[in-house]
Amino acid sequence: MEMFDENFIEEMNTMLSYYKTENGRMEQLTSCEPGCWINCVAPDDREVNSLISDFGIEPDFFRAAMDEEESSHIDNEDENTLIVIDIPIVEKEENNISYTTMPLGIIITEKNVITVSIKDNPVVGEFAQGLVRNVQTNLKTRFVLNIMLRVAARFLQYLKQIDKISNYVEKELRHSMRNKELLQLLDIEKSLVYFSSSLKGNEITLEKIMRGRVIKMYDEDHDLLDDVLIEVRQAIDMSNIYLNIVNGIMDASSSVISNNLSSVMKAFVPFLVLAVIPLIIFGLYGMNVSFIPFANFWFPLILAAGRTAVTFFAMKKKKAL
Repeated sequence: MEMFDENFIEEMNTMLSYYKTENGRMEQLTSCEPGCWINCVAPDDREVNSLISDFGIEPDFFRAAMDEEESSHIDNEDENTLIVIDIPIVEKEENNISYTTMPLGIIITEKNVITVSIKDNPVVGEFAQGLVRNVQTNLKTRFVLNIMLRVAARFLQYLKQIDKISNYVEKELRHSMRNKELLQLLDIEKSLVYFSSSLKGNEITLEKIMRGRVIKMYDEDHDLLDDVLIEVRQAIDMSNIYLNIVNGIMDASSSVISNNLSSVMKAFVPFLVLAVIPLIIFGLYGMNVSFIPFANFWFPLILAAGRTAVTFFAMKKKKAL
C-alpha cells in the first residue's frame, strides 16, 4: 500500500496548485487548463481575487470555505456550485493526539474543480500525490464524489484509532484512576461529538446531491454516490456506538470514584469518633468552673481512656471497625 507523505503538503501552502490526470496519472501543471483541478490552501487575498476574476466565483464562496465554524452545505450561484463538507484531521500536541474536523470547500465551475481549505490536510494530499486510483479530474462530478469517498474513509480510519485509544484508556482505568486517563476520555468524547455532528451534516449534503438538482449527475455517478453514503452512514453508526461506550466508561469511572470515596469516609469516621471522645472530656475539664467533680489530672485522663476503650470494643463488636 502506498504511503501518504505528510511533508509533501508543505509544498502546496505557498501558491495555487494545478493538477490534471494524464494517462491515468495525476500530474502537476504550471498553469490552469480546462479539466484540471485547482487546489488552494489558506489562499491570500491576491489568490482569491484572481480566482474570483478568472472564474466569476462569488466571494462568499471563499469566505464560507475558509470559515472554521462553517457547517456542511451546498450553494449555487450562476454557473458555479459550492459544496462544503467537514473532513477529519489529527491535531498533535506534546504528548497527546486529538481528533477534530475542518471544512473543505469544493467549488465546481464550468470546466474546473477548485478545492479550498484553511490548512493542509491528508485527504487533498492523497489526490495530489496520485495515491487515489481511477480518478479523472475532467469528470468533475465523479472527481468530487471521489473526494467525498476518501473523506468518509478517513473518518472510518480515525474512528478505529479512537476505539483503540479508548480501549487502552479503559484498561488503564481498571488499575488506577489517574487524572491523565480521565482527561484522555474527555478528549475522546469531544472528538466523537465533533465527528458525529460533522458526519450527519455530510450525510444531509450527500442526500441533497442524490436528489439530482444540485450538480449534474450521470448514470455511472449514482453507484459511486451510493458507496459514499454507505461509508458515511457506517461512520455515523460507529461514532454513535463509540460515543455511547465512552460515556459508559466515564459513568462507570465516576461511580468507582464515588464508591472509593465512600469507603474511605466509612473507614475514617470510626477513628474520628474515637478521637473526639477524649477531646470532649478534656474540654469539659479544661473549663474554668468550680463545680466539676474530681477535677484533678488523673481522673479525666482515666475517664477519657476508659470511655474510648468502651466505644472501641462496642464498635468492634458491631463490625464498624
